[in-house]
Amino acid sequence: MSNIDQLAAIVGPGNVITDSNDLAPYLVEERGLYHGAALAVVRPNSTAQVAEVVKLCASAGIPMVPQGGNTGLCGGAVPSEDGRAVVISTERLTRIRAVDPVDFTLTAEAGCILSNLQQAAAEADCLFPLSLGAEGSCRIGGNISTNAGGTNVLRYGNTRDLVLGLEVVLPDGQVWNGLKRLRKDNTGYALQHLFIGAEGTLGLITACVLKLFPRPREIATAFVALSDLEAALPLFARARTASGDSVTACELVPRIGLELGMRHVPGVRDPFESPHDWMLLLELSSSRPGGLRDALEEVLGQAFEDGLAVDAVIAESDAQRSDFWRIREAIPEAQKKEGGSIKHDVAVATSRVPEMIRRCTSAVEAAMPGIRVVPFGHLGDGNTHFNLTQPPDADKAAFLTRWEEMNRIVHDIVVEMEGSISAEHGIGRLKVDELVHYKPEIDLNLMARIKKAFDPNGLMNPGKILR
Repeated sequence: MSNIDQLAAIVGPGNVITDSNDLAPYLVEERGLYHGAALAVVRPNSTAQVAEVVKLCASAGIPMVPQGGNTGLCGGAVPSEDGRAVVISTERLTRIRAVDPVDFTLTAEAGCILSNLQQAAAEADCLFPLSLGAEGSCRIGGNISTNAGGTNVLRYGNTRDLVLGLEVVLPDGQVWNGLKRLRKDNTGYALQHLFIGAEGTLGLITACVLKLFPRPREIATAFVALSDLEAALPLFARARTASGDSVTACELVPRIGLELGMRHVPGVRDPFESPHDWMLLLELSSSRPGGLRDALEEVLGQAFEDGLAVDAVIAESDAQRSDFWRIREAIPEAQKKEGGSIKHDVAVATSRVPEMIRRCTSAVEAAMPGIRVVPFGHLGDGNTHFNLTQPPDADKAAFLTRWEEMNRIVHDIVVEMEGSISAEHGIGRLKVDELVHYKPEIDLNLMARIKKAFDPNGLMNPGKILR
């Protein structure tokens, strides 16, 4: 019996995909940077089936690529081009096993779509705060495997901070059951944290226990025009203090980002009568109603007096709040319509974000006159999407050949500022060489030893994170 037949015997013939047309969606990265090949895509519907699939592949020496929604931006879920691997999709692992509003926990399988978990939490009058642009199609196993960030990290933390327990199929097919709902457990190494952010290189996550929070009863959102980029920091700090640290999001929007959105994305409008170079989307939330609007108005009033803000609009309805968020979320969508885009997902200490943006902007503009710098994103947690859009009349292919050059310019500055070259998107295939270039040798050696201990034959998502 062939390996394909054996896989079909485990998951059913209809859940082993080998036809080239049907395989295609599983083999390409979201931005089209990578086009892989595979023996098959296998779609198990239980942890037991995943374990049997992994055991079979391990015994046959077949590389395995775990895949959730395949919405990542670094090629972490795409197989290599040699066609030797089997992609193990979690798209049928979609059961929500339990929602407990007393423990404030939700137990779910890895293939659950993020927005469905948000809805399940809301139905229990709770909040699951992980939120990102792909939440309607990304899957929680992938979010955990990449330690996804998003717009609420400032208040609730990265995905790592939202996970209490995991169930994982190890590279040899054993099942590690760490599905605990405990808030405190000091019985040795916290093994679940090894798998969070490991991008499927140490095992395949099949289920998780997630933290829930009280559902917000009041949300106050403002779009603020800043006097200059540096004004964002004191305004943000004042908002945290005045609101009792209730700032949920603090997102930086440059003028070019707003203009690209208005040009290409329906529904994006300038909330101000005159143009401004730098803007801030500031949102406060609380599970206890009353007081946030007043706190926000007080902060903005003082910001006007002190010359930090030159204009502001507070959302008067859910629709207006959605309009504000549409401006922020439209930026990467609009960039696609402007030709080539070289992206950087970097972080420095929050207090140094303006300095980083100024320095990196000057450096890339000197290297490529006419390049359009689009820095935006999560100012409150120090993470900036420092994206570079091609000059208007440039050739896209020629522009993208300078990806490594631009990476080196930006990443050198970020690392010199004690920052990170990958704040929330992970390493995948895209940044393997960058990791080798910047990571201390002792870090790389420790990571390689952990990989070897879990996956001595190197079959679980090979070529990701580590060479």
